[in-house]
Amino acid sequence: MLPELRVLYFEDLEVGLSETLSKVIASSDVVGFAEITGDRNPIHLSEHFAARTPFGTRIAHGLYTAGLISAVLGTRLPGPGAVYISQTLNFRAPVRIGDTVDVTVEVAELVPERRRARLKCTCAVAGEIVLDGEALVKVPTRAEADPLASRQKA
Repeated sequence: MLPELRVLYFEDLEVGLSETLSKVIASSDVVGFAEITGDRNPIHLSEHFAARTPFGTRIAHGLYTAGLISAVLGTRLPGPGAVYISQTLNFRAPVRIGDTVDVTVEVAELVPERRRARLKCTCAVAGEIVLDGEALVKVPTRAEADPLASRQKA
């Protein structure tokens, strides 16, 4: 899953603008995340271990699910050039192997003087919110993204 890139500048944003990405969580995603981060908690990797937990089966790392928010921010809304300032996360329910996670990012507030956007972030499985929070990102203006273009107009 590599979402198509879409570049939005601060001038393109408006409160209520949203973008959704859907991702089926594969076992290979969870194993890959464990390899990259070193988080080898068996609740994510061992079906035998996970069967004895309240979840009854393996679950994805919470930060893997949160990382899908980053995919939306960096590729679609606002897209390339956006810089994370902060992120809050509330983990509401587990995500299991095979679940389809729908990640929605919505512009909640714009701060023009600092070129910041506050974004409402939710991850849901079958309509149930499994993770929510807010991101604050710095979004470039057109002039910042292409300073030569703004000089040529002058």
